Amino acid sequence: MNVKIETRIEDVTLRLAEEKDISLILRFIKELADYEELLHEVVATEEILRESLFERKAAEVVIAEFKGEPVGFALFFHNFSTFLGRPGLYLEDLYVQPQMRGKGIGKLLLAYLAKLAIERGCGRFEWWCLDWNKSSIDFYKSIGAIPMDEWTVYRVCDKALVDLAEEF
Repeated sequence: MNVKIETRIEDVTLRLAEEKDISLILRFIKELADYEELLHEVVATEEILRESLFERKAAEVVIAEFKGEPVGFALFFHNFSTFLGRPGLYLEDLYVQPQMRGKGIGKLLLAYLAKLAIERGCGRFEWWCLDWNKSSIDFYKSIGAIPMDEWTVYRVCDKALVDLAEEF
């Protein structure tokens, strides 16, 4: 049984996900993808998540609960800054169900991850945000997050990934 982490918000607790949460995590991923109009891109399955999260431990998940019911999650992992010579904490996804937004749960998840980053000796805590998501951008700026406008994200996947690997 996972330990509940008490928070400053009444009736809201956090807990680290366990393998039994796989279907919940996948559901939250799909709800987030639907909100971002990217549901068609979700290929994750419970088995893929089980292997990635609990066998390979490639990422971690924290679940937010309201009165014992799951209402959101944050999926994160460590990256590394060569300039700092230290690890960073990278937030891949943060999601709070629509009916629970505006109650401080998203900020609470970010604050927990910031605390975790400090405890783990990380030099940075970072994430991406879709350009059109003005409410999230405004929120992130309000907590002191700085947009990295001078950087462009590049991605190699699918056939391009295979083709590049074959160049070795």
